[in-house]
Amino acid sequence: MGEVGGFKKFERKTPLERAPGERVGDHREFVRLLPLVELKEQGARCMECGVPFCHNGCPVGNLIPDWNDLVYRDRWREAIEQLHRTNNFPEFTGRLCPAPCEAACVLEIEEGNAVSIKQIELSIVSRAWDEGWIVPEPPAARTGRTVAVVGSGPSGLAAAQQLNRRGHSVTLFERDEAAGGLLRFGVPDFKIEKHVVERRVQQLVDEGVELVLRTEPTPDDLDRFDAVVLCTGARVPRDLPVEGRELDGVHFAMEYLYGRNRAVATDRPARITASGKHVVVIGGGDTGADCVASAHREGAASVTQIELLGEPPAKRDDSLTPWPLWPVKMRTSYALNEGGERSFAVSTTGLSGDGRVEEIHWVRNSGVPPFDGVPGSEESRPADLVLLAMGFTGPEQSLLQDLGVELSRDGYETSRPGVFAAGDCRRGQSLIVWAIEEGRRAAEAVDVYLEQLGDRADDGVGVDGRSVMS
Repeated sequence: MGEVGGFKKFERKTPLERAPGERVGDHREFVRLLPLVELKEQGARCMECGVPFCHNGCPVGNLIPDWNDLVYRDRWREAIEQLHRTNNFPEFTGRLCPAPCEAACVLEIEEGNAVSIKQIELSIVSRAWDEGWIVPEPPAARTGRTVAVVGSGPSGLAAAQQLNRRGHSVTLFERDEAAGGLLRFGVPDFKIEKHVVERRVQQLVDEGVELVLRTEPTPDDLDRFDAVVLCTGARVPRDLPVEGRELDGVHFAMEYLYGRNRAVATDRPARITASGKHVVVIGGGDTGADCVASAHREGAASVTQIELLGEPPAKRDDSLTPWPLWPVKMRTSYALNEGGERSFAVSTTGLSGDGRVEEIHWVRNSGVPPFDGVPGSEESRPADLVLLAMGFTGPEQSLLQDLGVELSRDGYETSRPGVFAAGDCRRGQSLIVWAIEEGRRAAEAVDVYLEQLGDRADDGVGVDGRSVMS
């Protein structure tokens, strides 16, 4: 794989980024691809390590050493074929996945020295789109079976594409006005421009997937299908039970981000704005970072991000997360590189204001559960907009209750035969790469189920006008 000794000859290269002072003035993507010669060098760094631990870190099982070597040898058409064998949407993961494959790279035993896998992945699929190598792949024949996929996030898109290519007739339901789920409305354009999502959705439509927008299907809507896949995500946000939570100006992060994405797409003002305000983001994850960066682009007066947990170590602590595990260590987000403050080990104790939030009150804590407060560390800060980015507790229950379905994390089948679940809806809040893998695996389970139905028309499963919901 790669060039013999290439990992000694060439240094790791990190992605190019537009300068923070420039990129905060627009909503275009700020990460740039490495030049061709440097990409080939990064492919050359992939060593024949015997057991490729990058596979251990990659949920979709990407054949990483194979396409690293193909890039090194300038065989890009073959590289995209290998990439698509395991991943329906590498341009999504190449932009948004945190790259656990790189954390598991054998070269990462020397911290910070992994092959630039994520950058190679994105470069392969970007070139494939530019060259016109990615085209619709409709099935040669139809099976006569029908499947409903509910939710068009990455797990739903992956499930729909896999099932459609197997020849089943797939209808993809989405309650919003455009497909893509959080990719479309929750993640800002400067991380993934929406034409990137829309061209994949169009590929599915051109392959024969029926897309039904602005629709939350009822049990009656789903009654005509042979199988149903629930890919509705973990959309219930974790709330903040403190005094003042009810004040105007306190919002869940996704309320703000959905509004910002729609505003960017339509040039119409959003209901929630950070412009000229003192913004406090509660939560230190990716969603919180996206709120921070969006507030910068709106011209916030100040932006502060606070985190309940204590400050992590500067480098990998092998006693906590030894290689090849994902390391717990200090990371500074792209958003904080653009500006703003960050504080660890902070517990919010209350919010105050006259009808609208004006101040946030917090106390320093121990940094570890049960997060005991530090006496005398109480503090108050101006806060005109408070965004809650503390993660999600699980899927919305209304559709599950209407269907009479109970989910299981032991498999993709639910408590009701013919109804399956995938993605964050099934496993809880997780990475985009896991969502795609979940959609693919659920599609396999559905395909087996439909094959097992055989020609039976009298057992209540879709043929003859009956369905799993009957």
